[in-house]
Amino acid sequence: MPLVTLDRSPPPFFKQGPSAFTRLMFFSALAIFLMVADTRWKVTQPLRAVVATMLQPVQSVLLAPQAWWADAGHYMSGLEAARIDQHESQKKAAAQAERVMRVDQLERENARLRELLALRPRVNVQSQAAEVLYDAPDPFTRKVVIDQGSRHGVILGSPVIDDAGVLGQVTRVYPLTSEVTLVTDKDAAVPVVNGRTRQRGVAYGTPQVLGMELRFMAGNADVQVGDELQTSGLDGVYPAGLPVAKVARVDRRADSAFARIVLTPKSEPDNSRHVLLLHPVADQLPDRPSEAEALAGGASAPASAASAHHAHPAASGAKP
Repeated sequence: MPLVTLDRSPPPFFKQGPSAFTRLMFFSALAIFLMVADTRWKVTQPLRAVVATMLQPVQSVLLAPQAWWADAGHYMSGLEAARIDQHESQKKAAAQAERVMRVDQLERENARLRELLALRPRVNVQSQAAEVLYDAPDPFTRKVVIDQGSRHGVILGSPVIDDAGVLGQVTRVYPLTSEVTLVTDKDAAVPVVNGRTRQRGVAYGTPQVLGMELRFMAGNADVQVGDELQTSGLDGVYPAGLPVAKVARVDRRADSAFARIVLTPKSEPDNSRHVLLLHPVADQLPDRPSEAEALAGGASAPASAASAHHAHPAASGAKP
């Protein structure tokens, strides 16, 4: 009886299937087949769609913290950008507001200058433009300081007008500036004439009400509310025909021989900025002849008349 040899190798603890190499080759071939089949015939597309649909909630939950973090970062950066934009917008709005105010002011100044230049041809006297710098520091007077002085040819006593009418008169001249006493000052007096009745008078300033007053007019004088007063030109300072004031109120009192006539200046003493300086009318008149020239002229006039009478007897009605 043959001797049976016993296999002394230990039995496998787990049941072993195909070898590892065999499985590697199988799964490699399966993978290559699936890739080729998916590329050619899209066989795994439905499966991929099902798997993607099933994993979508899981992906959303896993990506939520990242989305929250990104949203928080965007919110903070957006808030800072909004603050910066707001600050820049406020600066731009302030700059635009300042520019709008400057444009508005320039438009008003341009309109006033156009009116002032339109008034220049109607005034047949020498004139020069000036700008009001500031009000005089004296609280008891109504004066302004302009940017023209003796170096610019300003003459003491020169009338000053704006685009509406007479503003005042130069009462003090410095090298580079001059003081103008306004028509509403207590010491201001302007000879005027009523444009309706041609009655002359003198308008005085009344600083208490920032207006003017026509004084020493009889109680029965023909003065009505709304009458326009112009310069009469009799003082040798103001040219004739410049608008001065308008009658605002007429009080006829029985206890007084004079009427109280309140005037409203045509000019704007508190708002005028660009003005026109006129040379006094007296400076443009011919020099007054001396007494000797006047006597000589008066003596030669009768002699000339006598010579003309003898030369032309027919002209005087004499018969030959």
